[in-house]
Amino acid sequence: VSDLEIGECFANRTGKFLEDTREEHRTDPATLWFIAETDRGRILKVVFVPRDGSFHIKTAYSPEPEALRIYKTKGG
Repeated sequence: VSDLEIGECFANRTGKFLEDTREEHRTDPATLWFIAETDRGRILKVVFVPRDGSFHIKTAYSPEPEALRIYKTKGG
């Protein structure tokens, strides 16, 4: 996954950010995530922490079916 693809996902996002509430992934500020497509149609899950008006990217990858289900249900 490239930085360009992550930027495209932020630009193309239509749903909301969801908080990762799993104990082993909790951070302060909270870890957030979303699923969106790149300009070429690649679907990615982007996980990040908002800091000082910007985003610290933790990871980005092709989402598992369970993450897709959760995002469709809760993310919009």
